[in-house]
Amino acid sequence: MISDQKDDKRMQLNYAVPSPLEYFSSLVQSDDEFPLLEAAISIGQDEYPDLDVQQVLGEIDQLMARLKRRVPADAMPLQKLRALNQFFFRDLSFRANVNNYYDPDNSYVSVVLKTRCAIPISLAVVWLELAQGLGLAARGVGFPGHFMVKVNLPKGQVVIDPMDGQSLSREQLAERLEPFRRRSGLVDEFEVPLGLYLQATPAREIIARMLRNLKEIYRTQEDWPRMLAVQDRLVVLLPQAWPEFRDRGLAHAELGHAGLAVADMEVYLTNVEEALDLDAITARVAELRRERSG
Repeated sequence: MISDQKDDKRMQLNYAVPSPLEYFSSLVQSDDEFPLLEAAISIGQDEYPDLDVQQVLGEIDQLMARLKRRVPADAMPLQKLRALNQFFFRDLSFRANVNNYYDPDNSYVSVVLKTRCAIPISLAVVWLELAQGLGLAARGVGFPGHFMVKVNLPKGQVVIDPMDGQSLSREQLAERLEPFRRRSGLVDEFEVPLGLYLQATPAREIIARMLRNLKEIYRTQEDWPRMLAVQDRLVVLLPQAWPEFRDRGLAHAELGHAGLAVADMEVYLTNVEEALDLDAITARVAELRRERSG
C-alpha cells in the first residue's frame, strides 16, 4: 500500500502542470507550424491564471463550424471572404473597442470572444483563424500603427482593416501610411514602396507585437509586476532581442530585484555595441551594484 502511494506521488511529479511561461515557451520553440492562435490565447494566463486555453480553442472551433455551415462546399474564394466578413463583423459584431482602446483586455483573446471588442491585432488573430479554416490564403500584415490582414484572391490581393472588414485601396493605404512616413523621415528620396509595408508578418512577430502593446500599457501605468510578466514572455519569444533583456532588467530594478536587474542589463550591454542608452544603462548597473553592496 505504501509502495502504491509512493508510485502515485512519482506520477504526480512526472505530470506536473507547466507554469504559464513554460507552456508559452513550449508553443514558441519553432517557427514550423507556429500555433499563432494558441500562443495568443495563452498570453491571457498571466492575468487570468485559471484560463483554460483548450476551452477557448474549442469556442473558436464552434464558431468555425457555424461559419462552414453557411459556405457552400464549392464556394469561390471571394464568396468565402464575403461570407466570413458578414459572419464576423455583422452577425457576431466583432469591432474595435474605440471607447477604451488601451484596456489590456483588448489583447486577451478569451475576453475578446466574450466582449467582441478589441484592438486590430487581436481581432485579426481570430479572423485569420476563421479565414484559414475556410481555406483562404490569408495573412497578417504588420502595417505601421494599425495591424491589417490580407487575402490573396484569383484576381489579386485584398487588404482588409480588421476593425470593420473594410477593404482598403492603395490610395487609402498610402494616406494612412503618410503620418508614419513623415515621422520617420521616409519621404522624397527616402520613400519606401507601399508594397514593402504589406508583406506578410510571421506568426512570431504577431505575438511579439501583441506583447509589446501590453508592455507599453503597463509601462505607462508603471505596473511593474505585469510588465515583468510580459517581458518574461518577450525574452522567451525573442531570445536575441537584447533590448527586451534591458527592459526586463529595468522592470526588475523598479521591483527591487537588484541582482536580476543587473544580470539582464549586463546581457544587453554585452551584446549591443551601439545604442544611445549604453552610458545610461551602464550607470544604472553601477548604481544597482552599489545598492547591493551597501
